Amino acid sequence: MAEYRHIYFIGIGGIGMSAIARYYHAKGYKVSGYDKTPSPLTKELESEGIEVHYEDNIAFIPKDIESTLIVYTPAIPKDMGELVYVQEHGYRVIKRSRMLGEIAAGQRCMAVAGTHGKTTTSTLVSHIFTSSGEGCSAFLGGISKNYGSNLLISHNDVVVAEADEFDRSFLQLFPEIAVITSMDADHLDIYGDESHIREAFKAFASQVSGTVIAKHGLDFTSDDTKADIKTYSYDNPEADFHAVLTEGDGNGFSHFDIHYPGGIIRDCVVGIPGWVNIENAVGAAAIGLTYGLDPEKIREALASFAGVKRRFDIQLKSEQCVYIDDYAHHPREIEASLTSIRGNFPDYRLTGIFQPHLYTRTRDFADGFAESLSKADRVILLDIYPAREEPIPGVTSKIIFDNITAPEKILLKKEELMDYLEGLEPGNRDVFMTIGAGDIDRFTGRIKELLEHKYNANE
Repeated sequence: MAEYRHIYFIGIGGIGMSAIARYYHAKGYKVSGYDKTPSPLTKELESEGIEVHYEDNIAFIPKDIESTLIVYTPAIPKDMGELVYVQEHGYRVIKRSRMLGEIAAGQRCMAVAGTHGKTTTSTLVSHIFTSSGEGCSAFLGGISKNYGSNLLISHNDVVVAEADEFDRSFLQLFPEIAVITSMDADHLDIYGDESHIREAFKAFASQVSGTVIAKHGLDFTSDDTKADIKTYSYDNPEADFHAVLTEGDGNGFSHFDIHYPGGIIRDCVVGIPGWVNIENAVGAAAIGLTYGLDPEKIREALASFAGVKRRFDIQLKSEQCVYIDDYAHHPREIEASLTSIRGNFPDYRLTGIFQPHLYTRTRDFADGFAESLSKADRVILLDIYPAREEPIPGVTSKIIFDNITAPEKILLKKEELMDYLEGLEPGNRDVFMTIGAGDIDRFTGRIKELLEHKYNANE
């Protein structure tokens, strides 16, 4: 990197791209870039001194080709003007995943991979290392509520990375220790079918040098990797790392012991509720224990973990009403989130507000979405958020809606959502959850304000 003075990001506002941009800005490089629309994250980048523009215009690209490195996200269309220009004019142009791989190369990489669960788990890992005093640099797929950022920087050689399977990005990483949370079918526009996804995860496992810690039930063997193979689970006693529940506190949080090959970490609690987060905590603790961190420091870190924005993110909690915002956008993620809510708030009426993400994902998993959403008492289904995709004939939210079996369901355009919520009669006890990876989070503040007023809940 010594030959470059300027790093230019095409798609700088993405959660993974912005972390790398922040990293190099902190290292003293001139950093700037393009994104399609302003967002709270791009505004933060600008406030930190990083120049961001919002029009596809080659005038903003640094002119010194030899000293400028171009980083782009594969979410950018291939025919985007700036991307075509730099590819045709001699710039060095690399994907975000390659850049993350170059940062992690030669360092002790702790990686978390999986089609779901990786953001919370990797953020937990980074908090465990930071809280314990060991420290780490971390590149996260969400905003840590403990640190208010998707980037942590440390002076030691430990790097925590969220290993993204999209576009096979995680094959740029060669971790010392890796947790693999799941390898369900997803991104079928890239992989084609589930067998190719599994092949990619096994290729990732083959690049791990020390220990693979796989969710119990995933079929990794010594044929897949030379690394030591361990397993973890929420509560399966056959797993090398697993939780044993001891008690609940009556407020949605459970106490548990973590059993591991060297002993037991007793009386653990995670700072965010839900059985799925206990499972994430066991996976994160497994990395810390395998690395050699003090078990008591791990226990303390779990308790002080504040969570990740948009990951089971509690916006409102009162006796009458709970409101949670969640990034879940795969059927298994939605199922895990809704069943966690059922476990924590069993006497509440559950309303799920879901915005499907991508036409291809809706097409490929329509039945799965309908099945998982049917675990709610009431489903409010919005139009598909297209992100990088063009519409596919016949693919709309209705192909999910028709098969939802929840007692109540309604199909709305997102512009109709607030008026519909305004007209709902409050129940005795209600829990609302906004779900999706699109722009449904733009409603979070307004929904919270509405529910506070409707339920007179100011806690």
